[in-house]
Amino acid sequence: MSKSYEVVVLGGGVGGYTAAIRAAQLGKRVALVEKEKLGGTCLHRGCIPTKALLRSAEVYAEFREAGEYGIETDGFRVNMGKVQERKNRIVEQLHKGVQFLMKKNKIDVYSGTGRLIGPSIFSPRAGSVAVESADGETETLVPEHLILATGSRPRSLPGLVPDGKRILTSDEALELTEVPRSAVIIGGGVIGCEFASLLSDFGADVTVVEYADRLLPQEDKDVSAELARRFKKDGVRLLTGARVLAESVRTEEDGVRLSAELASGVTELTADIAIVAVGRIGNTEGIGLENTDIIVDRGFIRTDDYMQTAVAHIYAVGDVNGKMQLAHAAAHQAVSAVERIAGMEGHPFRVREVPRCVYTRLQVAGIGESEQEAKDAGRRVKVGKFPFKALGKALVQGETGGFVKVVADADSGDLLGVHMVGGHVTELIGEASLAGFLNATAWEAGQAIHPHPTLSEALAEAMLDVDGSALNL
Repeated sequence: MSKSYEVVVLGGGVGGYTAAIRAAQLGKRVALVEKEKLGGTCLHRGCIPTKALLRSAEVYAEFREAGEYGIETDGFRVNMGKVQERKNRIVEQLHKGVQFLMKKNKIDVYSGTGRLIGPSIFSPRAGSVAVESADGETETLVPEHLILATGSRPRSLPGLVPDGKRILTSDEALELTEVPRSAVIIGGGVIGCEFASLLSDFGADVTVVEYADRLLPQEDKDVSAELARRFKKDGVRLLTGARVLAESVRTEEDGVRLSAELASGVTELTADIAIVAVGRIGNTEGIGLENTDIIVDRGFIRTDDYMQTAVAHIYAVGDVNGKMQLAHAAAHQAVSAVERIAGMEGHPFRVREVPRCVYTRLQVAGIGESEQEAKDAGRRVKVGKFPFKALGKALVQGETGGFVKVVADADSGDLLGVHMVGGHVTELIGEASLAGFLNATAWEAGQAIHPHPTLSEALAEAMLDVDGSALNL
């Protein structure tokens, strides 16, 4: 049995369901195939559950520090069962919201495993999708256009095979039923730093092992240094420029042991658990790509800036194309692909236009080029910088660490990058994104009136400082 659609989406994560919704808005007949739950990695194993746990950890840490605000507390503790219950309630509420959106937009949702098939009796070209349901029944969907949004999974390292008990992936770490006394986190990127923050705030003894010479190597060096300073202040041990020796890893009844090789020698590490957080790999296996001419490059589907693959009627959005593994990037790509399919001009995907956020307690946010990247590209740059410790609101909030840094073109004044580290900066980066979208200069963004007292004043002051005009430095 087969059914024809104008657009079929394989995968129901943020990229997939956004594509389906936008296609339905444009009057297309749409089907979406999902083998697990709508919402994908972001909702069930990524953005939302990690932020829920981070918030609980932040509240616990604030209770420990409440005396500084004149609040006396006694007898509080972490109840991981209730922490997990809260996380699951939030996830389920949002899951129901996605299900509602599918019904509202009259999108046919198929629950099952989808696999691309080659030319067949159903279609003379590759790209039809055979959907196998849990009961073994198979139905074939024949699309005019197909959008692949199959997401990603945690990457592993040789010798570090997760066992779900002592060596965990980030997925498994989200289900902890108790706070470990100690943890080794392998990887100092976004995922590793967020787990380091939440476990440290919950009171665990945390060590981060990072192969690069600094945390968050994709961010501006000044930002990485500030986050490292804060982690060390909070008792997190950092081993950068370090390589885990695979042959040294061994699990025991009460924990895990491993060795890390640094320039200074080999360090032995023991902990209750180890979390492997070394990135994610696209879900390209088992979906029938071999039945098409789609190109897979280093584990990801290759596309152009409009998400079109080597097969003209097939697109790939989100983590599976490897361009930028962020939920909001996936959503943007989905809209771009669908509008291209619909014959609209669309907006190409450009990495430099995507805000990046890290939800450690001292948060990190950035967009565009770092100072070094701009210099490496041959640009003459000028930099503005403003510390949060100079703001009244930061003092009131009790979080004065960090700064806002603005990188601008010295000749045109155009914004090249904005980089932040501090309390709640993930809520500020949207303004920098808008300024870039509108092609504002640093001076123009600095001239906009910002309310007082707010943290956003730091952004305005950093913009003005590009030309040495900051008022409160």
